[in-house]
Amino acid sequence: MKNNPSAAMVVIGDEILSGRTLDTNTQYLAKLLTSIGIDLIEIRTIGDQTNTIISVVKEFSSKYDYVFTSGGIGPTHDDITSISIAKAFDLEYVLNKDAYDILEKLYGERGEKITASREKMAWMPEGAKLITYEPPSAPGFIIKNVYVLAGVPYIFQAMVESLKNNLQKGDV
Repeated sequence: MKNNPSAAMVVIGDEILSGRTLDTNTQYLAKLLTSIGIDLIEIRTIGDQTNTIISVVKEFSSKYDYVFTSGGIGPTHDDITSISIAKAFDLEYVLNKDAYDILEKLYGERGEKITASREKMAWMPEGAKLITYEPPSAPGFIIKNVYVLAGVPYIFQAMVESLKNNLQKGDV
């Protein structure tokens, strides 16, 4: 019997549940985790609801070695994953200076300013470790065993690729 690390995925977004947006992130993560010997045990798709995000993340965090979320960390009104994760772990929701600097550089190179909605992408739970990737864009973050990733597929994939060498691997 193998003793591989376990993982779960939480896909967050009303647009996924409604069928308006096709979820390709689940398949991408499942293939990658399988290829490095991490057993993906459970996947749950949930809406943009704070209490649901909090309860599912807490449940999965206590059951699995790794929890990956997809969606809800962008600049729009329904992007509530970051603040929900902070609440799940009773952490302050703060402006992450390093994340802000990344955004400032990114938008500055485009000749644009950081608006209040764009700044929202730099707010995360206190103590979050950033997930950065190439080419640089808005970062995700890690709290405990929870990896909070973007929902946009090409950004999600870049984030996952940047993480894979730092994950504990098992038997393939």
